[in-house]
Amino acid sequence: MADYIISDNLEVAIQRNPHLRDYINEYRIQTQRTPEFVPVPDNSLRDVASLDIIYPVGDPIFIHVYMENGTRIYKPIEPDLTMEELAFMEKILGVILNYAADYPPPESEEVLDRNLEEIFNKAVTAGTSNKVKLNSVTIKADLRDKMLYNVKKDVIGLGPIEPLIRDSNIEDISGIGANDIFIVHKIFGSLKTRVSFGDNDRLSVYSKRLSERVGRPVSDKTPIVDATLPDGSRLSIVYSSDVSTRGPSFTIRKFADIPISIVQLVRFNTLSAEEAAYLWLALEYGQSVFVCGETASGKTTVVNAMVPFIRPESKIFSAEDTPEVRAPQEAWQQLVTRERGAEESRVTLFDLLKTALRSRPNYIIVGEIRGAEGSMAFQAMQTGHPVISTFHAASVKKMIQRFTGTPINIPVTFMDNLNIALIQQAVYVNGKFLRRTTSINEIEGYFEELGGVSTKQVFQWDAANDKHVFRGLNNSYILEKRIAQTAGMPDPKAIYDELFKRARIIEWMLRNNIMSYYKVFELIKTFYTKGEAAIPVFG
Repeated sequence: MADYIISDNLEVAIQRNPHLRDYINEYRIQTQRTPEFVPVPDNSLRDVASLDIIYPVGDPIFIHVYMENGTRIYKPIEPDLTMEELAFMEKILGVILNYAADYPPPESEEVLDRNLEEIFNKAVTAGTSNKVKLNSVTIKADLRDKMLYNVKKDVIGLGPIEPLIRDSNIEDISGIGANDIFIVHKIFGSLKTRVSFGDNDRLSVYSKRLSERVGRPVSDKTPIVDATLPDGSRLSIVYSSDVSTRGPSFTIRKFADIPISIVQLVRFNTLSAEEAAYLWLALEYGQSVFVCGETASGKTTVVNAMVPFIRPESKIFSAEDTPEVRAPQEAWQQLVTRERGAEESRVTLFDLLKTALRSRPNYIIVGEIRGAEGSMAFQAMQTGHPVISTFHAASVKKMIQRFTGTPINIPVTFMDNLNIALIQQAVYVNGKFLRRTTSINEIEGYFEELGGVSTKQVFQWDAANDKHVFRGLNNSYILEKRIAQTAGMPDPKAIYDELFKRARIIEWMLRNNIMSYYKVFELIKTFYTKGEAAIPVFG
């Protein structure tokens, strides 16, 4: 299920997908409405009151978003099987399993897809009825393609939630029992879906199979499991009904193959061009930056977006429990913990950070600091290795409290090894769910006479106007005392001209639609290797 055809108009979509025609006809009869076909949904649909659209995510799957009793509903349109046909599919899967014994273990999902279709074609022939005899299957001709899709969806895909996985507009999928499946949509926000597992017994079987596929089997003894799907998405399963009273539950935080760029974040107003330029200078000159915030506030998104600001020739090590960090630099070593197996064979974040230090990287990126690895991160900063990390804290004050308290226990005098703390939050603005960098703060140092750590807020989000205010203009400690001095500027105030120059580059990329992650990196790389004369904005 790797290559998908995206329909760009309704007529072509219906020709290729008869089930879509049938669905629309039935919907017209029930509601006297015809949904609008939208090839690519965008933010212009965000505030449409009487929403009723269908958009493609790749044949044969389409998504219908519509209003029902004042609530937006998300419904996948796909070649569904009846209960009788689903029971027949189980028999077909048994035959396929017998054939599969003759094939070597597939090396990739693409090979599995190819082998599965080859086996299906060997085992299944068209006929006038559906029946199985030994290792031979006869199937009604009009059911064949629909059955192959559902076999692939069950074996290779993620079953009932495969359409949600395929939809790149979805950030988060949550299931609470068999019939309450919710999503967070990039355009429409939180939506309830019409996806169902039938009943909790089926969901229990599904949860068990899914957990076994990712190598972290759930059971009554181990009812809670966190794992990573093959595409990098985070998976959390709560299996037992005595732990999850409404039935088995799961959450999937989807992983994007190509990260969101810093220019896209500026476009979304997550942060300003000046804030992006500030981070650019900070990472160019080896400052340590922690991105703090609560769950789902966009911390990892911001980290990935800022990594291209690190010099392209830099040696980067990333250490994570779940591989979410992306670095476009060639000398990037991605390290991931190993939590399974015997105690002596496990590899923790602490172990990975020790390994990274021995390799003398230019930058260390820690996916998320939670415990003992925090002390190792501060040791790295003390020895001159800049660190980027995410951390759960809603403010600079809480960040310092958590780092200096149990279980991390960093001496408060060590906090000045960290240079910058960026606070990221999920906020509601005029009823819309948005992510904003609410402040960027500089750590000036520990001062005994103050009895604590001195910090300075250089950027602040103005909630009333949804704007980012540069409060550190002409009084930034990091820009003047650290970066300007390192850059050898006779006048430290000249650093602000450099910041605004970088902001102009960011804004130029935005105006010229240079927003994809790797295109943004290539332009930044050009700036580093050829200088500002090579950037058209200065031409």
